[in-house]
Amino acid sequence: MKQKLPSYVLIVLAVLTCAVVTPQALAEKSQGKSSKSGTNKDTSQPAQLQTTGTPGSPDATTTISGKQLPAPDPKFGGVIKDDALQSKPWWAPRIVPPKEAPNVLLIITDDAGFGVPSTFGGVIPTPTMDRIANNGLRYNNIHSTALCSPTRAALITGRNHHSAGFGVVSEQSTGFPGYNSIIAEDKATIGRILLDNGYATSWFGKDHNTPAFAASQVGPFDQWPTGMGFEYFYGFVAAMRTSGSRICSATLPRSIPSRASRSGT
Repeated sequence: MKQKLPSYVLIVLAVLTCAVVTPQALAEKSQGKSSKSGTNKDTSQPAQLQTTGTPGSPDATTTISGKQLPAPDPKFGGVIKDDALQSKPWWAPRIVPPKEAPNVLLIITDDAGFGVPSTFGGVIPTPTMDRIANNGLRYNNIHSTALCSPTRAALITGRNHHSAGFGVVSEQSTGFPGYNSIIAEDKATIGRILLDNGYATSWFGKDHNTPAFAASQVGPFDQWPTGMGFEYFYGFVAAMRTSGSRICSATLPRSIPSRASRSGT
């Protein structure tokens, strides 16, 4: 029996597509509601907030407009009196994605171009990716840096690779702007954007974007996937998996504030 696949947006990296998307935009795309491109006038309407549960209760949820990330703390909606019996507790609603927002699957294949997967007309059969792509969207505006670390840095931030600190691969980094292998806090990754919009985020496989001086079991971990918006990471921190490299597993608890909130921005 043919299984129905969940709704996905598939972004396959040949060696790079640079795009920054929001859950609201993805939801509109999946429903065919996006406006035609090529116009300079912004005709989009503010996203309608979706809420569930009783306001002020611990199980209440809400979507956000996405205009500011992390979203500002809402104003306290309870009542505080000298007498506890006269007071009313209130919990801020938990942020969740819009109901129509699809899952987002980002697949990065190093050193491979459009001529490889059948998903984009290549010669190698990739039926699983074909099935997922047929249920989602294809992006094919490729801007390759010809190196894996810079390409990945540009893809996950939507920035030029020099702006994201990766003019070269991690091991060849230098202490100069654009080449220090550090993705700055103001270069938010797609993981951070989705996490702040209520998504559950994960990174599996290769991570060649952690500085060489931070690629150890004692960190620091702010430049690991778990420090850049990906709650769960299972993979290796290196250019390639060898007999001497370790498979790492790390989880970012929800209680740990984002780097942006820690810095006060």
